[in-house]
Amino acid sequence: MSNEETSDAELPPIGPVVSAAHLASGALPALSEIEFAVTMMVNAYHRWMVRGMAASGLDGLSPLETLVLHSVNHRGRAKTLSDICLVLNIEDTHTVTYALKKLEKSGLVQSGKRGKEKTAEITPEGETACLEYRKIREGLLVEPMKALGLDEKELSRIAATMRLVSGHYDQAARAAAAM
Repeated sequence: MSNEETSDAELPPIGPVVSAAHLASGALPALSEIEFAVTMMVNAYHRWMVRGMAASGLDGLSPLETLVLHSVNHRGRAKTLSDICLVLNIEDTHTVTYALKKLEKSGLVQSGKRGKEKTAEITPEGETACLEYRKIREGLLVEPMKALGLDEKELSRIAATMRLVSGHYDQAARAAAAM
């Protein structure tokens, strides 16, 4: 029997699909699959944000600057540095500080004060940029994703699971730092 005549039942199973087989050889190979999928997703998402913002007229923003811009725009309320870092789960506050300075210099956010705390607010130019990004996102990303027929409730469940799993990574990081 040639290779072409081999039935699917005779083929070895594929998987797990991972980037580091030595990590997948432990007690929970599926976790390595998740890690590889998250790595691919994060890199694709970062690439999309940069190109999506460029397509909406803001070339040169990094993925972090894009995330910070949309976070500042969220619900139209001023945000403190700690608000932004908490929501985005960012430990290195200096990276967000730098992003805010760049966004302010670009006229997309403006600084303010809430008591003694410095805040960031969206400017009209920043809001326009976010709305243009949304328009581009709807056409280039959302519509093709909708065509896949994915179940929105299942996507929300997966997102909730990913948020819960991220908490375990945070706890493991704290434990590793204490070693």
